[in-house]
Amino acid sequence: MARGPVGQITRGTTGTNRLRRVDRWIARHPALRRAADPLVVDLGYGASGVTALELFARLSQARPDVEVLGLEIDPARVARARAQLEEVRAGATSFPRDARVSFARGGFEVPVAGGRRPAVVRAFNVLRQYDETDVRHAWQTMAGRLAPDGLLVEGTCDEIGRICTWVAVGPDAEPRTLTVSLRLAGLRHPSVAAERLPKALIHRNVPGEPVHAFLTALDAEWERAASVTPFGPVHRWRTALSALQAEGWPLLERSRWRLGEVTVPWSAVAPR
Repeated sequence: MARGPVGQITRGTTGTNRLRRVDRWIARHPALRRAADPLVVDLGYGASGVTALELFARLSQARPDVEVLGLEIDPARVARARAQLEEVRAGATSFPRDARVSFARGGFEVPVAGGRRPAVVRAFNVLRQYDETDVRHAWQTMAGRLAPDGLLVEGTCDEIGRICTWVAVGPDAEPRTLTVSLRLAGLRHPSVAAERLPKALIHRNVPGEPVHAFLTALDAEWERAASVTPFGPVHRWRTALSALQAEGWPLLERSRWRLGEVTVPWSAVAPR
């Protein structure tokens, strides 16, 4: 008997421009830029196909031949996304009429025609409605469909995309890094990211867990950097991260600090 999509229908809320932070991170990643077949899957795009269209628009600036496949379990959502795509093809939207975007029904099994293996799978705001015990199996299922040098990007953001966190997972289903990306203007405490941590970490933000220690140290350095506030929030953020690094935290991707991002190896925040 044919198997149906793997997973469950979730709330599926979708916001325009909500995933801009993770999209621009994917756009510069070698998994996309060096891919022999630049196929990217937007897994669980939700009530509207707009996130897949936005993903194409952003990634195509870095990789003009990128192709985006949006997957959803709910047939009604697939039908709606395809109707939206017809409007795109008719020139009734701001997206290019020839955008290499398609939509299909699918879940964690990531069904792709012709046996193609995606360079990137982006699964955002999907696992947050599952149990923590479901995360590892979901990672294994999705990562098992990746190209040999592919990447699974799994994470969560708030409704307007100002607070965003994600885990980068390799084809071996092992997590590599955690990234926190925040809108710095008006930021009170970086630990606001705690409420939007990926499912693998959100219940671990308690004393004794590494992710709690990381967010606590980040808050402390943000407070200490208040003296440079007149130079702007980006300068304050960089000052805080420099101090955090000096304390021994293994911060990565320094060139992206100006964007309100901080990335650490998974080993620095992995649950105990």
